[in-house]
Amino acid sequence: MDARRPGMGTTGLASLAPAGVAPLPAEDLPAMTKALTMLAGHRLAVLTGAGLSTDSGIPDYRGPGAAPRKPMTYQEFTGSADNRRRYWARNHIGWSRLRHADPNAGHFAVARMEERGLLSGLITQNVDRLHEDAGSRDVVDLHGRYDRVVCLDGGHGFSRTLLAAILEELNPGFLEEAESTGLVETAPDADAVVEDPELIRSFVVAVCPVCGGMLKPDFVYFGENVPKERVVRAYAMVDDAGALLVAGSSLTVMSGLRFVRHAAKAGKPVVILNRGETRGDHLAGLKVDTGVSAALAWLAAELPDLR
Repeated sequence: MDARRPGMGTTGLASLAPAGVAPLPAEDLPAMTKALTMLAGHRLAVLTGAGLSTDSGIPDYRGPGAAPRKPMTYQEFTGSADNRRRYWARNHIGWSRLRHADPNAGHFAVARMEERGLLSGLITQNVDRLHEDAGSRDVVDLHGRYDRVVCLDGGHGFSRTLLAAILEELNPGFLEEAESTGLVETAPDADAVVEDPELIRSFVVAVCPVCGGMLKPDFVYFGENVPKERVVRAYAMVDDAGALLVAGSSLTVMSGLRFVRHAAKAGKPVVILNRGETRGDHLAGLKVDTGVSAALAWLAAELPDLR
């Protein structure tokens, strides 16, 4: 979906938020009130992770109750045709499901804060594009985006929707068979767990329709570096902010943790909203163990305008 449909200004964002959002639990109010005190009066840099998208039906990587996962590395993907077949078969299933996910109250809350001029920018570790669907505009997609595909040989770029059509043509009936025999769950990067190895071996991998090269989702794999220009832009958002708000990230990987370290070193308030421990808890002025979407919606309603 495209939350900001043609002809609709940013003032229409609030009306797009889902109805019936669960209120912030009463037991979380004291900590959230402290968070409000720490953040009020500052322009905020916001850093989000997979925990924000769980209320949109997208599983988390490392949150409480998340199944153990070992994502494929860049080296594994590029070094083996069998690994690429396994990856694209699973991704084809995951994409068919996650492409229908909608933004939740947390995504809309961040968009409202940006609309009110409260943000210096938004850095997301997610590849699901739900922030953009909710109306956020100044976004660094730190790890890339799962709605795009890139050719590693020729540099050509394509939409994931186009690739889905090509894969459907090459693998008729694959999705239906997978749904009936092997799909267990889907990860935030659209990877899926498939129990039937024969089904995986039958999958036909697409090549670049322009040059016949190797196709890869346009997001950063484990073992691959985040492009420098994204990192520079994200640091600038933190530098331009008076405080850093982290929402739904365990900060396990350095790509996100470095911004928390940067803000803390500069003496800026750091508030973390997340279920479970994070690698940056010791750097934060406040860590609130709470539901992320409800907490962001509460903050968006309570934060005063900047003077």
